Amino acid sequence: MLAQIGVIPDLVDPADLDETPLPRELPAPHALRLAEAKAKSVALRHPGAFVLAADTVVACGRRILPKAEDLVQAEACLGLLSGRRHRVLGGICLVGPDGRRVKRLVATTVTFKCLDLAEKEAYLASGEWRGKAGGYAIQGRAAIFVRQLIGSYSNVVGLALHETHGLLHGLGYGAG
Repeated sequence: MLAQIGVIPDLVDPADLDETPLPRELPAPHALRLAEAKAKSVALRHPGAFVLAADTVVACGRRILPKAEDLVQAEACLGLLSGRRHRVLGGICLVGPDGRRVKRLVATTVTFKCLDLAEKEAYLASGEWRGKAGGYAIQGRAAIFVRQLIGSYSNVVGLALHETHGLLHGLGYGAG
């Protein structure tokens, strides 16, 4: 996704953190906490570098939907999202070479149509849901489920590009 805005990372270094929500943790603070924890963890391994980290959370009300890892989870997510509005919350954290840290939360509202059994079964059979927050990938077959989207499309895909560009520019990435 970063290539779309002319940013080619020198390295992709996963933080490998436990992403389990804390007790009673709400979706927005959860997304920001994870993005910041990932950035801090990776920045320790790469001092003097720009480190960008992000996390995407799909929220239905106060509920954080999982990154679907099995068919049961994916089916539950689709059932919950069918015919409803939900929020996709993207936490972004950037650590600059001088150690300065900036973060943003981006919220996008997505409304799904009511899904019939055949649509659910076909999507589940595709396997496209695997590892995706909320059990769907808007950039794939699930695009036909979206009746309305308010906010950043790239946030739903996985990284709010407008906000990411602003953070990078603000800390001097690409300058001089």
